[in-house]
Amino acid sequence: MSKYKIVKDINPNIFRGYDIRAIYGQDLNEDIAYTIGLAFGSYVKSKGYDKCLVGHDVRTSSKPLNKAMITGITNSGLNVVSLGLVTTPMYYFAQKHLGIDPGVMITASHNPKEYNGFKIAFDDFGNACGEMIQDFRRFVEKCEFSTGEGTVEKVDVKKDYLELIKNSIELGSRKIKAVVDAGNGTASIIIKEVFDMFDNIECIPICCDVDPEFPNHHPDPSVEKNNEMLKKAVLENKADLGIGIDGDGDRVGIIDEKGNMVYTDFYAIIIWRDLMSKVSNKNALFDVKCSKSLSDEIIKLGGHPVCYRTGNSYMKAKMKRENFVFGNELSGHVWFNDKWPNIDDGIYAGLRLIEILSKTDKSITGLLEGITRYYSTPEILIKSTDDDKFKVIEKVKSYCRSQEYNINDIDGVRADFNNGWALVRASNTSPNITARFEGRTKEDMEKIQREFMSLLK
Repeated sequence: MSKYKIVKDINPNIFRGYDIRAIYGQDLNEDIAYTIGLAFGSYVKSKGYDKCLVGHDVRTSSKPLNKAMITGITNSGLNVVSLGLVTTPMYYFAQKHLGIDPGVMITASHNPKEYNGFKIAFDDFGNACGEMIQDFRRFVEKCEFSTGEGTVEKVDVKKDYLELIKNSIELGSRKIKAVVDAGNGTASIIIKEVFDMFDNIECIPICCDVDPEFPNHHPDPSVEKNNEMLKKAVLENKADLGIGIDGDGDRVGIIDEKGNMVYTDFYAIIIWRDLMSKVSNKNALFDVKCSKSLSDEIIKLGGHPVCYRTGNSYMKAKMKRENFVFGNELSGHVWFNDKWPNIDDGIYAGLRLIEILSKTDKSITGLLEGITRYYSTPEILIKSTDDDKFKVIEKVKSYCRSQEYNINDIDGVRADFNNGWALVRASNTSPNITARFEGRTKEDMEKIQREFMSLLK
């Protein structure tokens, strides 16, 4: 008899765009994890699988949720390969290395400490997203679960994961000094070991001890204010770069040698300048938040820009489906699919930049010389509710159509003008609307921003 009970009234709003996520102790607890585990096991069994993976991050709530999730899955009759405490990239690696597609990664990524959740994969598609998650929600709500006695096998993938990283990086002769900041998140369990494998890197770790309270700063390096410690450490140590990693290890933030933040669309320009001449597939994937500087540079290099919707699950699936060599999101997710197996891994992304630096005498600033630059805002978060945010987006879309603006609505609304663009979209991971604006001049950017911010307000 299980100590957990089935919950029949789970808040449907925790089933988000590409994961299940909520505040622990409010809309998420062990009984809910157990119920979702029962449903997940039943759902995966119906697809013909007999086992799945389960891993968890460093959050305080992750261990009890992990135990409840595994109990639910095994009570459905599905077997579990338990990875224990791992980064999300280590979990993705295990899927490929062990040949097990279905799985659950217990994490709330970069969300505040009180959150937790589940990234789920039902089959070889990768993480479920969109309507796949809503189909699963409806399955959970039916409470028609299978029963059985699944087994639990513990597997440690760390050694093989480290070996893959070592074999996928080839450094040049220049020694690189790098400050690395894991934000006291899950990457702290392995980041020092990774950098210790490379003699040609002088690594200066900060915030690289596990602490689920995230005492130094919020573990989201895509937000500039979270990188103040990293910027300071780069300047104090006269380092070549700073590398910030998010809470579960799958996203990267870069600081250049002058202490400036290098957003991921500009990181992608450096990667494409190195990669484009070496690959036959010159289609370059990026999300709707990225600057026109990136698409301009891709065209200059002889590539074909492909703008797609934001979201780890969507982007990763498109990378796989169309065999892109490299793709990126502004949020810090990057996917290499050349000598690395299409896993978004913040630590590996940082190493690929170090690899380029080690083979040149240029700084990061030097590697970004000669690009077309625009004036851009950072991503702006506007508080909403999960019920209202999509209604707001529809109103913005109606407004743009009434003005006969040229829009791309693959993900929210991106309105393109001769002198810049505006993007307004609903966050898939939190009760927020996100916006970003860009212009050829600062005045262009500010004018576009004023129009859409006043509209939102």
